[in-house]
Amino acid sequence: MNVEQTAASIKDMTIRGAGKIARAGASALSDFAAGYKGNDRETFLGDLEKAKGILLESRPTAVSLWNGVHATVRGVEDMRDVGEMTALIQSNAETFIENSNNAIRFIGEIGAKRVKDGDVIMTHCNSSVALEVIKTAFRQGKDIKVYATESRPWRQGILTVTDLAKEGVDTTLIIDSAVRSVMKKVNEVFVGADTITSHGALINKIGTSQLALAANESRAQFYVCSETYKFSPMTLFGDRVTIEERDISEVVREGEVPSSVKVFNPVFDSTPPKYIDAIITELGMMSPGSVYDVMVKQLGDRIFQKVI
Repeated sequence: MNVEQTAASIKDMTIRGAGKIARAGASALSDFAAGYKGNDRETFLGDLEKAKGILLESRPTAVSLWNGVHATVRGVEDMRDVGEMTALIQSNAETFIENSNNAIRFIGEIGAKRVKDGDVIMTHCNSSVALEVIKTAFRQGKDIKVYATESRPWRQGILTVTDLAKEGVDTTLIIDSAVRSVMKKVNEVFVGADTITSHGALINKIGTSQLALAANESRAQFYVCSETYKFSPMTLFGDRVTIEERDISEVVREGEVPSSVKVFNPVFDSTPPKYIDAIITELGMMSPGSVYDVMVKQLGDRIFQKVI
């Protein structure tokens, strides 16, 4: 798909999940570079900036997309030749996508070590990286049971239970409001991440915070499964994460409620770091308080070049 098609697919949630969004953005820029015909440097940089803007506007909350896009164009402005620029973009995109896919496997292996034979697990929405932890534990021969939330209004939980059922995992789909009732049976909660702030707060699918609160009450371990490219460098400088709101048609049909009734349909919520037992990344397990140091170490001076 070209840049416009990819952005449209991200916006209408045909492409969903923070990692998939990031890889799609990198792939779209790679295709843009591969098909570019001009040879004027300034014109190319202008067209590239427009392409970046189209992609980034499609999902403002997903820092994975921001980081994926910027990783793909890293170093381009230092070059003079358009041919070298387009080649670098394609190489950067390939590296980012490969590293992203490898990160999922690493996180799966690390997270599975926290699962014991006979454990009951809960997950929320449809996170490929959280699912990799669960599936890895199951493939290791551990006898596990999983509760997956329906995840209204888009019901991504249907995708989750279908995936786990194909794997052979004992899986139960629950309505979102049953989380607290079921949590007393749960040993671990594994969720994904859309964004993690510099102080370790989790921005993820609406309803994630209620899982964290219920897990804390029931003494179940609450783990966030996240590639480090979901850490938000913008939050180092005080920027707030935009909580996206979607159309009310996802919640009610036209004419179903009186026109005077307001509908609040946020896509994400924020889970404070005090309710997170650990963040499982491709670098290993870390506390929410470690995010700042990892972010600075990984990104270094590039943070200041790109954010300020």
